[in-house]
Amino acid sequence: MNTSVFETKITSLPLVARGKVRDIYEVSDEHLLIVTTDRLSAFDVILPDPITDKGRVLTAVSSFWFEKLKHIIANHLTGIDPESVVKGADEQAQVRGRSVVVKRLKPLPIEAVVRGYIIGTGWKDYQQTGAVCGIQLPAGLKLAQKLPQPLFTPATKAEMGDHDENIDFATVEKLIGAELAAQVRDVTLRFYSEASAYALTRGIIIADTKFEFGLDAAGKLHLIDEALTPDSSRFWPADQYSEGISPPSYDKQFVRDYLETLDWNKQAPGPALPADVIAKTSAKYREAYERLTGLSLA
Repeated sequence: MNTSVFETKITSLPLVARGKVRDIYEVSDEHLLIVTTDRLSAFDVILPDPITDKGRVLTAVSSFWFEKLKHIIANHLTGIDPESVVKGADEQAQVRGRSVVVKRLKPLPIEAVVRGYIIGTGWKDYQQTGAVCGIQLPAGLKLAQKLPQPLFTPATKAEMGDHDENIDFATVEKLIGAELAAQVRDVTLRFYSEASAYALTRGIIIADTKFEFGLDAAGKLHLIDEALTPDSSRFWPADQYSEGISPPSYDKQFVRDYLETLDWNKQAPGPALPADVIAKTSAKYREAYERLTGLSLA
C-alpha cells in the first residue's frame, strides 16, 4: 500500500534543498537525487496535508514527457535507480516511485513559459495593456481563447514565498545572452507544439506550461526539473472547454476553491484540508496521468 510522503528523512545523502514540492540530495559531484513529495502549495504557501499519490503522479508524468521529447534536446535523467543510491529499506521506501537521479547541471535563471491560450496572469496583463510580456495581441480576445500562435512569455525565478514575474524577451537576452535565449525560446515552442498536439489526441488541452533548463560543463542545453505536469501546466478537459469561461483543470483547483471559502489571509501557516478535498485533488492528478498516457498508476 502506498504511503504519503510529506517530507523525506534520508540520512545517507547530504540534503541540498527542500523546495515547495521536491527534496534534493547530493549523490556525487555529478549527480543529484530529486524526490517529489506529496506536499502541495497554494498561493505560495505549503499546506500541512499531503495529497496522496501526487509525487508519484508528477514523477510518472514527467518521465513520460522526458522520454517523448528527448529527440528535441537532452534532459537531466540518468537512468540510475534511485533505490540504489540510498541505504536501507526505510530510505528505499521513501524514494520508490517518486524519485529520479539526475545530472548535476547549472540552472538558467528563468522560467520558460509558453501560452497557447489567454488565461491566468497573461489574461490580467492583456486586460491592462493589450499585451503579454511585451507581445502585443489582437483586441477583443475572450478569456481562455486560443491565441493566434503560441507565445513564449518568460518569467524570472522567484525565491520561495515570492511570485515569479513576467519579463520580456529582451530581458532574457540580457540575463543569458542572445544566442542561448533564442535557443531556449525555440525549444520551448517546439516542446509545446508537439506536446499539445499529442495531448489533444488524449482529450486534454494544454493551455500553458513552463519549462526549466540547465547547462552542462560544455554549455549544452538540457531540460531539467519537471515537464508538462499538472503542477507546471494548465490542463483542461477538451470536452469541457469553451471561450469566455475559465475551464475546469487537472490540478489543485479543488484546493484553491476550498481555500477561497475560508477566512484565511493566504499567509503561512496554511489551513488543514478536509479529507474529501484531499481525495478529489488526488483523483484529479491520477486522472491527468491516466488520460495522458493510457496507463494506470501502479
